[in-house]
Amino acid sequence: MLGAVNPPVFENSVFTFESAQELGEAIRNEDERYVYWRGTNPTVDLAQRKLAALERGERAKCFGSGMGAIAATISSLVSAGDHVLVLGAVYGPTTQFLRYLEKFGVTHTHVDDLAGCDSAIKASTRLLYFESPSYMAYAVVDIAGVTAWARERGLVTVMDNTWSTPLFQKPLTMGVDLVVHSLSKYIGGHSDLVGGVVTGPARLVRPLALTEYQLYGAAMSPHDAAKVIKGLRTLPVRMAAHQERGLAVAEFLEGHPAVRAVNHPGLPSHPGHAIAVRQMTGFSSLFSIELDTESREEVGLFLDKLRHFRIGVSWGGFESLVNAPALSTEESVRATMGIPVGLARLSVGLEPADSLIKDLGLALEGVGRLA
Repeated sequence: MLGAVNPPVFENSVFTFESAQELGEAIRNEDERYVYWRGTNPTVDLAQRKLAALERGERAKCFGSGMGAIAATISSLVSAGDHVLVLGAVYGPTTQFLRYLEKFGVTHTHVDDLAGCDSAIKASTRLLYFESPSYMAYAVVDIAGVTAWARERGLVTVMDNTWSTPLFQKPLTMGVDLVVHSLSKYIGGHSDLVGGVVTGPARLVRPLALTEYQLYGAAMSPHDAAKVIKGLRTLPVRMAAHQERGLAVAEFLEGHPAVRAVNHPGLPSHPGHAIAVRQMTGFSSLFSIELDTESREEVGLFLDKLRHFRIGVSWGGFESLVNAPALSTEESVRATMGIPVGLARLSVGLEPADSLIKDLGLALEGVGRLA
């Protein structure tokens, strides 16, 4: 418009029509027509179309948060009496939401692998939900294998692809039915927005856009949509830098005597590395380490000694962050996910790798066997 490099931000909350008939038609198709901000908005719609194209999906719907997208997506696929299979470790609030659904008669079971799925599946199972790489442990799921298993049994699959971004991994091309993301992380990239998205075929996205999206009210603002659009423009450059720095830090930690394990799929030593290389084109910079300690106090001291890594719960921004589930995650959720006390999650930002490595080296002095 008018030669503007950046698309305009449509701030208006309501759109008007020339006739009552036109309004009625628009309301019946509010997932595509501009009626009211809670439905959609031209700026948000542009972000949705870009995200759908990048993910190789027919449609995308942006939400006011990642959990807004996850909650609406799961709700759109289940009813009272249905059962959900959860494969591997998933985002803690996702587990909390599934527990919340129990009061509406929706149950779920956590399993570790396809053998567990075979044992836990029921006649009432409707949905298989998973992440790859998985939450905190960063285990790699054979996406094509899992979706084939689910398809044979008539299950819908939903996958959280936030870790890889649609730049490095495209689950829809491997058989996943719906893909969800937190846009607050790498896609936004600057720790200045909260948002989520679901992408997939129109036959699944349109119903939830018309129902759960509208009723839950988790609408994305046009200002946040504009930030998503800007984040997408620099995503390839930022992800290349995140990958380079993340692997450099992970390689340093892999050889450190105070670290029992490094959970980074990009390392050849990772159990899922071969699968990851097959289904991904790159690696992000979020991974975890297991410190050589069983002491929460010692884990807290490690976090407190860091200077370049700031203590925080999010990730995927320009700044490096650290978090420890034993200090911040509900105990029952941590137990369900099998997360050890000594696990610390690192989000490697865009600072020089040598500065981050030096910071970690100093903070690790005195941990576990070095004490």
